[in-house]
Amino acid sequence: MKKFIFSAAMIALVGLTSCGEEKSSADTLEEAGNASTEVSTAAITADNVEALTSMVFTEEAFDFGEITQGEKVEHTFKFKNTGENDLVIVSAKGSCGCTIPQWPKEPIAPGVEGEMFVIFNSDGKKGKQHKKVSVIANTEPATSVIALRGDVIVPEGATEDVPVPTSEDNAG
Repeated sequence: MKKFIFSAAMIALVGLTSCGEEKSSADTLEEAGNASTEVSTAAITADNVEALTSMVFTEEAFDFGEITQGEKVEHTFKFKNTGENDLVIVSAKGSCGCTIPQWPKEPIAPGVEGEMFVIFNSDGKKGKQHKKVSVIANTEPATSVIALRGDVIVPEGATEDVPVPTSEDNAG
C-alpha cells in the first residue's frame, strides 16, 4: 500500500505540465510550492502512510464568472478530514502554470477543517477557462480534483496578439 500511494503521488507530480508561459511571479510561487512538497512528502512516515483517511471539499468547483484578461482570481476551497486518521496532503498541482494552489503542510486531525488557497492568473488567456487542481493525499482514492472556471474577456481595443487557448489549455 505504501508503494502504491508513493507511486501515485510521484506519477501525479511528474505527469502534470504547465501552459508553456514565460516565467512569471506565479511560476516562482509554484516553484516555492514544489520545494515545500518535499517537506510534505517527508512528513509521511511508515506509521501514517497506511493510515488512510477521507476528505470532503465543501465545493469541488468555483465559477468566477467573467473577468478581464490580466486579472487574478483568488479562491479558498474549504475541506474537512472526514476519516478517522490524520490527513496528510502530499501535494497540490494546478493543471496549468497559471493556477497556483497553496495547502496546509501539517497533518490535519480527524474532524478538523482545512483550507486550500488557489490563484488563477488570466494573463494571456481568453474565453472559457476550466483550470483544475489535483490534490494528492493519504486518501482513497489518493487524488481529489477541485477546479476554477469562468470566462476571460479581452478588453475592447486590446491587441489581439494574445494566443488563442487550445482545448488542452481550457480543459487543463
